[in-house]
This record gives sequence, structure tokens and C-alpha cells, in this order.
Amino acid sequence: MTGDEKQEVAVFRFSVIHDFIGSNKLEYGEQERLLTEKCARRWIIPHSPRTSIGKSTILNWIKAYIEGGRRIQALYPQGRCDNGRARRYDQETCLTLIRLRKEMPALTVPNFIKEIKARKVLPADIELKQTTMYRFFHQEGIMTEKPFPGVDRRKFEAELPNDMWQCDVMHGPKLDNGGRRRKTYLIAFIDDHSRLIIHGEFYFAESLACFIQAFEQALSNRGLPRKLYVDNGAAFRSKQLEFTCASLGIALIHAKPYSPQGKGKIERFFRTVRSQYLPCFKGSTLDDINETFDFWLRQDYHQRNHSSTGESPFKRFTSNMECIRCAPRDLPDHFRKTVRRRVNKDRTVTINNRLFEAPVELIGKRVELLYHENKPELVEIRTSGKSFGSLQQVDLHVNCRVKRDKNCQIEITARESTPETGQLWEDA
Repeated sequence: MTGDEKQEVAVFRFSVIHDFIGSNKLEYGEQERLLTEKCARRWIIPHSPRTSIGKSTILNWIKAYIEGGRRIQALYPQGRCDNGRARRYDQETCLTLIRLRKEMPALTVPNFIKEIKARKVLPADIELKQTTMYRFFHQEGIMTEKPFPGVDRRKFEAELPNDMWQCDVMHGPKLDNGGRRRKTYLIAFIDDHSRLIIHGEFYFAESLACFIQAFEQALSNRGLPRKLYVDNGAAFRSKQLEFTCASLGIALIHAKPYSPQGKGKIERFFRTVRSQYLPCFKGSTLDDINETFDFWLRQDYHQRNHSSTGESPFKRFTSNMECIRCAPRDLPDHFRKTVRRRVNKDRTVTINNRLFEAPVELIGKRVELLYHENKPELVEIRTSGKSFGSLQQVDLHVNCRVKRDKNCQIEITARESTPETGQLWEDA
């Protein structure tokens, strides 16, 4: 309560008791009549919801005013002597709790209460509530043994376009997918220098396959970044992403765990999406949201001035095009998955339950097989850095008709039918 508020309360109290402290001494019956009258009235008490005053309260005000030398300050409201302290616990209980907390500083409050009950160091009638315990420990400054140190964080910005991309995933709305509604995920890449959205697309999953597809499209759109700044999600920690970035000369940087502040630019963009784009979206399918989102990026977000840079993302990105590294022509090959196998004696290797035939000279050797997960039938085979071309899937029926001469030359016999029976037969 402020000084003015205390003064207002004191003036009100004086107006209540002034009849009892005048120069004329009241007889006992008159004093009792006045007390009864004042207790029966309805008052507008400053800074209080109450409307009545008890007899003992009025007598206490009179006593305080007289003992205080008849000074108005004696009627000022006094703060509680136990203000800021746990009023549920007596002094002995408080000292016991402080001592035990110093012995067990690492325990959480619920576990601390369980330990106290197990030790039976306090009387059983004392109720130990978590909220009261939290408040008491904070008041005593013993909630944690060591405070967390401050972290030196500094605002930064890449010097040129494509110096650094930030990437993250935002949870989107639920949309129709074959008659049932499924949650969507927005995978987006933002250029740290210009705030241009390199690529953004909604998917029905945040899997590695979806991220790789979005990353490949981003590289095709705007060239190669020098750094890719991501968090520690499963897709961002994959060996395939590490290999792809290394083969393209891109440094893959992971944010410090539980420190989202480093990805502030992409997080700020997601906030813009939630506040400006999603409230206006009226579609119901994945194609609808991706089509309207792309239009919103090109016609709205990329064209208006950004609050931090003072320029539109598109203008800031395109003002230094000479430093952009174009994506290579064989960009899809850098996204192929690599597995290692040993070629069997029958020349076969297996990938995801598919059987392929390798060249004869690679029998028994360790080889690398490169393929796209969305095109598992196209597999390139390599060993010692040399490519041996694409593999063919095994056709068991064709192999059944293969014969070799004395020089190991392969010839496939013709399949014909006899005129008498119409049955198939093979040349011996």
C-alpha cells in the first residue's frame, strides 16, 4: 500500500473514532450506544471490499490513536510482521526444512516432501503442500543450489546471400488426406542475410524423406549455401544429410540443444505465417495450402520491406547475385542413398528385398550401391571410386535359359513350341 493510500485509510479511521476521543468524556452508556450505532452502519471503506466495522476494531483504533500520542500516523495501516514468510510453519519447522534442504539441494520439491515423510522428522499433523514449499524455498533463497549462469548471446546476420540458411519445421493445420484429416508440417529454409524464403512446403510428415525432398528443391531454386543451420531433430542428424552436404561443399551446423534462440529468424517467420497466412487460408487439401502458400510468399512476404533489414527479402537477395553458387547438373545424384554390400558368388546383391545382378569381375568384392529411395529400381554400383554402371534386376526365368560355351560366352536359348504338342521346349 502506498503512502497516499495509507493516509486515506488513516483519515477514514479518524472519522470513525473522533466521537470517542474528543475533549468531552463520554459516559459508559453513551459510548456503548455510539459503538452499537457505528457497527450497524454500512461504510465505504477505502481500499477494502468490506462495508461494516466490528466493535473490537473500533476500540483498537481508539487505543492505537491515544497510545500513539494522538497523532494521525498512529492510525496508518501496519504491514504484517510475518509478511513474506511461510505462515503455515512455526519457527522450528522452518529451521528443520532449511537444514534438510541444504542437505538435499538436488532433490525436486515433490521428492523432497516424500523424503521428509519417509524420515518422519516433522510431526504428522503438519501439512506439506508443494506450493507452500516452493514459496518458502524461494523466500529463503534455497530453491536451487547454484543459479544458472548468464549466456552470452549476440545478434548476428550473414554478410551475403546464401552465406547461411536456417531450416526448421512448423506444425501446421490438419487437412484432408483420403477422407481423413491429418496434421501437416511446414518445412522451410530462410536465407539469413535477406530473410528470403528459399523454399517452403507443407507435408503430412516431418520425416527424412520429406526433408530431403524439400532440401533438394531449395537447392534447385536458389543455388548452394555455404552453411546450413538446423536443430537436432532426427532428420537433421541423419548420415545421408551429412553426406549430401559434404559432397556439395555445404557446412552442416547444428544448434545447441535446448537453445532455440540461435534460429530466431526462422522462428520469427513461422510466427508471421501463423498470424498473417494461416488465418486467411480457406482450403482443405495439401495441394490447396501449398499453392496458396507459394502465392503468398511471392506476392506478399517477398515483396514488402522487412522490419529488420529495411528492404524486401527479394530485393536484398538479388542485389548480390554474383556470389551465388549454382546447383550442379547432377544435383539429384548427391541425394542418393549409399549402402555397402558384398557381391555373392551368383553375382547377386540385395537392396530392400530386391535382387540385382552385378558384373562378374565384382564377385566377392565389397561394393557401394547408390540409389534414390523413391526410385529403388535404379541402382549404380561402385568400388574403389570407380563406377561400373547401373545394375539390372534378376530375372530368374531368363537365367534359367542361359547357357555358356567353352569360352564362357553367354547365349540365351530360344523358347519355341512343338507343332505336335504346342508345348514349350528349349535348345539343348
